[in-house]
Amino acid sequence: IMATTEKTLKEMLDNAVHFGHKSSKWNPRMKPFIYANRGGVHIIDLSSTAEKLEEAMKFLTTMASEGATMLFVGTKPQSFEIIKKAAKECGAFYIIKKWVPGCLTNFSTIKLRIKRLKDLKKEREETDFEKYTKKEKGQMIKEINTLEDAFGGVEELKGKPKVVIVADARRDVIALTEAKKLGIPSVAIVDTNADPGLVTYPVPGNDDAIKSLQYLIGKFEEAVVKGRKGGKAKAEKEEKEKAEMAEKAEKAEKAE
Repeated sequence: IMATTEKTLKEMLDNAVHFGHKSSKWNPRMKPFIYANRGGVHIIDLSSTAEKLEEAMKFLTTMASEGATMLFVGTKPQSFEIIKKAAKECGAFYIIKKWVPGCLTNFSTIKLRIKRLKDLKKEREETDFEKYTKKEKGQMIKEINTLEDAFGGVEELKGKPKVVIVADARRDVIALTEAKKLGIPSVAIVDTNADPGLVTYPVPGNDDAIKSLQYLIGKFEEAVVKGRKGGKAKAEKEEKEKAEMAEKAEKAEKAE
């Protein structure tokens, strides 16, 4: 276990996970996760990060093995591609670029916006908006792009997700507030300027550096993929056992 911890700590150092924000911008609720103040910048206690990351990964693996729907959120430019890739790798949904208030708490209205996006895309595919003027066509394409930015990663989401995973707890505080209000558990990277109290599984870490985001979100992705595989294997095993039992019952019936 010790070797694993040392390896994890070295990986985190190499990926700049320990750099927090200026101490003048800190959230006092992050005090338990801060190691030191170096030149006016808070340094995150990586032993806390390792512990919290392990808790978060165990939770994600368990939820994924049960087939829970997951929603990755990252509206900070440097996290767009990282979030999108992670979500796609583990069969999850994602929201990047913009969090529309009410995405969770007012999901019925959001579903209408998603329907509008689907209808517009279908019409473009089938007719290329040929019955509209050039100006109207331009407006509709603009509307598709706006809706795509907001809801492109949740087009097939049928209901509220079971888990919300956030790249920046401060920037996407509305997503976390909505999740908490609805009792949806959350996992989030929490930098020194954020409130860990809004997150079910807060992971203290640098939410600005691309290396840190790739490392931590990569770990979340790894945990979900592991859970999905485990859940699939379990389901296949149960299916096989069921078939074997049915076969035995059939043979016993014939023998009688």
